[in-house]
Order: sequence, then C-alpha cells, then structure tokens
Amino acid sequence: MLTHAYPTVAHERAAQEITRFFASREQTDAVLLVNSCARGKATIDSCLDMQVIAPSDVVSRLDAEFSRFAAENEAIAELHRAGRFSDLHLDVVDGAFLPGLIDEEAIDYLEVRVGNLLRYSVPLFVRGNRLDQLRADWLPYYGDALRSERLEAARWFVLDNNLARISWLLDRHLYFQAFDRFQRAFQGFLLGIHIARRTYPIAYNKWIREQIVDNLGLPDVYEQLPRLFELHPFESRALETKADDLRGLAEAHLLAD
Repeated sequence: MLTHAYPTVAHERAAQEITRFFASREQTDAVLLVNSCARGKATIDSCLDMQVIAPSDVVSRLDAEFSRFAAENEAIAELHRAGRFSDLHLDVVDGAFLPGLIDEEAIDYLEVRVGNLLRYSVPLFVRGNRLDQLRADWLPYYGDALRSERLEAARWFVLDNNLARISWLLDRHLYFQAFDRFQRAFQGFLLGIHIARRTYPIAYNKWIREQIVDNLGLPDVYEQLPRLFELHPFESRALETKADDLRGLAEAHLLAD
C-alpha cells in the first residue's frame, strides 16, 4: 500500500487546487498523484507530478483550459518558489497504452508508463469506473503473449544489440561509445528483469535500489549492480569485464517461465 506524502505545504496546496479544478470538469475521469510524492519519497526540491485521465476527445481542450488556469493560480506559483526544482509536471491523458518498439536505438517506456499511472499512483479524485477498468486491464500485469514478446526483445536488446558490441568498440578505443552501449544494456536489463518477474518498473535511471530490493525482492542482484559502474581507468578494457558480468546477470534473470 502506497503512503503518499507532500514535502511542503506548497506541494499539498497546489495538488488540492489542481484536483478541485479538474473535479469541476465533468469530463474528468480521475486525478492521480504520481512519482515521488505518491510514494512518499519527495523532498522540498521535488516536482509535483500528476496525471489526469479523460476521454481522448477532450484531452486537448482540458489541457488548454488547465494551462490558462495554472498561469494565474497562486498556489501553483507558490509551488515553483518552494524549492530549486519544484516544478509542476502534469499530463492529461486518455489512458490508452500502445506497446512501442524495442529496437536498435532504444527501449520504449510502456512498462514505466503503465506502472506510474496505474500501479504506483494515488487517486485524488475519481469519477465513474474508467480508472477501475484500466487497472483491471493492466494489473497485476499484462498478458502472457505480450510479456513473452517483450521479454525476448529485451534479451536481444541487452545481449545482442549492446553488450555484443563492447569489445569491438574497445578495440577501436571508442570508450565513450562503449560506455553508452553499456548504459543502454543496463537499462534494458532493468526492463527485462521487471518483465520476467511480472512487476512494473518505476524508472530506468533512478530509484534502482527501491525497485530491485523492495519491489522485486532481489537484494543479492542489487549488490552486484553498483560495481558494474566502477571503472578505473576509464580508457581501458575494464568495461569488457563489466559487460561480461552484466551478460551473466541477464542470462540468469531474463528468462521466461
């Protein structure tokens, strides 16, 4: 059960004002608190992150109406003054999730989007059953056919598309490009290990301990992850050994059951 918390009165007041604004629009299906505030992890400098679910034909209009409201609202202005980075991040969405491609360049963010909207969010306002329908469709996890397809794509992305290139790039003294490929492989590993264990990720570049230890229950795996990025000297073959270690983790954990 999530325990949400606002780090300042300004965060809480802005969330209340925003919730009242959208609750007064009959097209609003739900107003959700997401990310750090929703998980009780926010600080004074954290953003206030919110998602609003509405029918697709009114998303643009609601978004435009809110932009005008936000530009003149004192509670939102106070939020911006609360901390160094305490901006408002709010999206009006229709709740439709379409799997993208896991291709040569990048992984798409289907699992992160589903997780943050439906699994790790805190409802501040709900009208009707649209949110319940979405959660029934996507929780506790999506279907086996899609899972098998995306897990195989994640394995390919990690092992064949990125880690397989590390030695070749190091042979050419392309150390920064090799590290870029390694970082991509690491993010693909985070995607794949979540898919393998039917758990939605929060992100691929932060909250790694929380996700691996708390959400996945794999403290032994987490203990191995920080060492993967301990490279000295950088312009050496050190990354080759790290790539082999990440390959071993991927081969062990990115398996369909």
